[in-house]
Amino acid sequence: MTSAVPTFSLESRAPSGGATLLLVDDESGVLNALRRLFRPQGYTVLLAGSGAEGLQILAEQPVDLVLSDMRMPGMDGAQFLAEVRQRHPQAMRLLLTGYADIGATIAAINTGEIHRYIAKPWHDPDLLLTVQEALQRRALEQENQQLLGQVQAQNQALSQLNQTLEQRVQARTAEIEQINDMLEKAYEELNENFLVAVTVFSGLLEMREGGVAGHARRVASLVRRMGPHLQLDDRALQEVYLGALLHDIGTIGFPDRMLGKPLSLFSPDEMVRYRHHPKDGEAALMPLARLHGVGRIVRQHHERVDGKGFPDGLEGEAIVLGARIVAVASDYDDLIHGALSERPHSPPHALQILHGGIGSHYDGRVVAALEAALAEPDPEARDDDLIEATQLRPGMVLARDLLSAKGALLLAAGYVFEERVIRQIREFVTGEGVKLTLHVRRTPLAAPGLAPRLAPARSPRDEGAFHA
Repeated sequence: MTSAVPTFSLESRAPSGGATLLLVDDESGVLNALRRLFRPQGYTVLLAGSGAEGLQILAEQPVDLVLSDMRMPGMDGAQFLAEVRQRHPQAMRLLLTGYADIGATIAAINTGEIHRYIAKPWHDPDLLLTVQEALQRRALEQENQQLLGQVQAQNQALSQLNQTLEQRVQARTAEIEQINDMLEKAYEELNENFLVAVTVFSGLLEMREGGVAGHARRVASLVRRMGPHLQLDDRALQEVYLGALLHDIGTIGFPDRMLGKPLSLFSPDEMVRYRHHPKDGEAALMPLARLHGVGRIVRQHHERVDGKGFPDGLEGEAIVLGARIVAVASDYDDLIHGALSERPHSPPHALQILHGGIGSHYDGRVVAALEAALAEPDPEARDDDLIEATQLRPGMVLARDLLSAKGALLLAAGYVFEERVIRQIREFVTGEGVKLTLHVRRTPLAAPGLAPRLAPARSPRDEGAFHA
């Protein structure tokens, strides 16, 4: 018989850490029996006499497990547990049912998703074990949810970190690329200024009385044209080019009477001094680590492939290729300008003399490279505009080196004219009453002053005359 049941009762909580159970049955005797079973186990026990009362308790406080009878007036256990699933899915759900209620039990399983159903009359140890297992499952599910939440949070944080890291890497990469571009441009500018400085210094060697103006630059120009025919890479070609510019640096200590004097007219003492100048040239370049390779070219450019050259009597491949190249280009220029004999030779005759020295003085491959280079159009003789100094305008680009009458470099090819320099040149032309013509590129490549290769510390006024 069903007895009256109070609306609901809340037992005092069990010791800290115990789970909270909600027991729902319309029979007070059943509820009291369940309470006596669970309280000694440390659970907090809540009692309700109907499904509506159970829902009210659930709305007011958290519950870990709900144990409900199947047969109750108004709202049966299947309907009640289905509502619990909808409103409080975190609570585990158990059903007390009789054998005659199998159809309703199946409905409770399907709609309420109960953990287990317990048949009446129950066996106390089995019921306690069932509740314990259900609570353990709930604890595992909660732990899994917490772990899943932590993993999701960590994944989100990791994703944000990766995104931030990618952005930082991209920003850092862009910064490094910008720095590399700046360093590359700075290196190019430094290298260009270094080449201009070497060219200026080479020109200064030829400014002394009796010096052969332009010899070093002409030899360097020939070397540059010969490079592709000898498969020289950019680095090797630049080293040989510098060696050509500086190959006579050891003559800086020669007395004036020796400068410009043909070798055939040298006295024995002068010849001894002349044969020592390659060593002096290498010694002059030794303090500059960047020019050590150039120094070897300077020292060896008077060696002969048959071993009868000076200063070391090197033979064949023992002579660095750069020195063999400079030797051919230098002797060719000396021949056509009269530095090796009392009279200059024509270019064809000079080449004939060089051919006669193959195997003794010269490397045949290098002579062939010179001949091939001379057969090609001179790249410096391109179709530029030839203008007078009075026609100069800011932004015009110098197409060929501007030299003094003695061969000193005043402005290097590629210089972009600016108003100050134009004014200085015009003042010189007007004051000295000379005519000055310059080769300029037809299409300016840059704005005024952006890419100057100006030979430093020189003024057009210093030299007395220009030619370009």
